[in-house]
Parts: sequence; structure tokens; C-alpha cells
Amino acid sequence: MENFKVSVVIPSYNEEQNIPVLAQSLSGILEKYPDYEIIFVNDGSSDKTLDNIKKTRESNDKIHYVSFSRNFGHQNALRAGLDAAKGDCIVSMDADMQHPPEIIPDLIDKWLEGWDIVYTIREDSKKLSFFKRKSASMFYGIINKLANLQIEKGAADFRLLDRKVVDALKLFRERSIFYRGIISWMGFKQLGIRYKPADRLYGESKYTLKKMFAFALNGITSFSVVPLHISTVLGIIISILSFAYGLYSIIIKIFTNKTISGWTSIMVGIFFLGGIQLIMLGIIGEYIGKLFIEIKGRPSYIVEEKSID
Repeated sequence: MENFKVSVVIPSYNEEQNIPVLAQSLSGILEKYPDYEIIFVNDGSSDKTLDNIKKTRESNDKIHYVSFSRNFGHQNALRAGLDAAKGDCIVSMDADMQHPPEIIPDLIDKWLEGWDIVYTIREDSKKLSFFKRKSASMFYGIINKLANLQIEKGAADFRLLDRKVVDALKLFRERSIFYRGIISWMGFKQLGIRYKPADRLYGESKYTLKKMFAFALNGITSFSVVPLHISTVLGIIISILSFAYGLYSIIIKIFTNKTISGWTSIMVGIFFLGGIQLIMLGIIGEYIGKLFIEIKGRPSYIVEEKSID
């Protein structure tokens, strides 16, 4: 393929210091290709992220932006970038410089060889905390098991997608979207490339423990109803055990004429059953809540201003 256009989509939230460095690095890498565009998606930043994006446009008119009216989250920022991108292949990456731009030519080379999706697999650094490494490994193991997916450990939103893949992704309009799961589920010809993440130049990670938990919960409930099955099975097992214990109590009372002592065991049983019931109601509530959000049909994001159609 001689004439093609490369789009790079970059969700950005409070990355004012990283924007100029990333824009300069990408421009130098992409200028050897026939045509390209860089699309920053400002996800409701409270710092000078948008101002710095606009400044980079003064020296390179191939840099564009889409700016949200407020923070709508990383996955929706990614969606907005994919909606706006016009390239024959689209690369998505984060703005924190931990996704090395130097990997992009490798992604494009594999795409030119005929791969539709070229995703990256992060090799965990020793600097990464033990908790973060283990929690990530556990998350991928659980979601692959529950949802019958094949998401590799370390896979991230740093990937290249062919135009036909992006067009297919636009058919998915669910609001609580989980791209890592959807892209794995879609099929197409996929290839993984390993990379070592660079150190963050400026700022702090936006993924707090709370956000990581919410992201994992969204991923699991977006692709699997197994938690609901578990709820049903646990309910049946506890009902059988409760019936057996009740039957045992009646038999003891009739044949021994003794009351069964055990205030502690009764209270433990009540609290245990109550806790299980609340957990199961919470799981059911997660699914009902997602249905409620989807049924309202609100837009996934609202654009305040943009430099691209």
C-alpha cells in the first residue's frame, strides 16, 4: 500500500506538560508516512492541557483536538477519537509518554503485512508495585475465565486498528464500553507485540485503586453473566443447607426432647446469610444499573469544541 493515512488518537486528562513532548515526538516519527493526523481528546482536563494542544497546532496543522464539556472517562475519550479519525489505520495511545511512540512504526509495519489489529503487551517493570502486578494478573485471569475471552496479561489500549475494524467498532453503542474485551471478542487477524513502558515524564497516574476496581467491574459485567449464575447456585446451596439444618433441629427436638443450644451459631448463621444475600443483591444491582443507564440512551460524551469534523 503506497498511499495511506495514519491516525493517532490520544485520550488526555490533565497532561499539560506531556502534550508538547508527545506531539513533537509523534510528528517526527509520522512525517515519513504519506499522510497522518494526530487527534488529542481532552477529557475535561482542569489544567492547561487544551491550551497546550492548541499551541502545538500553531506549528503543525496535522494536529487536531476534540474537547469534552467535562470528564467522561478514558474509554469514552477513546471512542470520540475513533469516531473522529479518518485514517486507513488508527493507533490509540495514552498521553503520559509511557506508551513509547517509537513502537508505532513496528505496529504500522505489521499492519502493512496484513494484520487487522496489532496490539501491544506491556512487560511489567520491576518498578511496578507487587499489588498492581498481581491485581492486573488476577483481573485478566478472571475476565478470560468468566467471559471466554483471550485478553493477554499486560494488554492495554495502545494498539493499531485497521479502518474496517474501527468501522465495525462504531456499531457498538453501549455506554459502558470496554474496548479491550470488545476488540478481543471481535475476531479479525490479531497480533501482539511486546514493549517495555517508559517512565512517566510528568504528572501522576490517573488510575487510582477506586478507578481500577470500577474498570475491572465494568469489564466483567460487560461480557459475562456468570456472576448471576454464581448468585443462583449459591442461593440453591444455602437453601439446601438451611433446610437440612432445620430438619436436623426438628429430629433432635422430637427424639431427644432437648432444645438445641447455640445462640452464637444462630447469630453467625443469620449474619452469614444476610451478608451473602446483600452480596448477591449487589451483583444483581450492578446489572440492573447498567440496564438503567443504557435504556436512558444518553450520549457517551458531549463535545464542547473541536478542530476536526
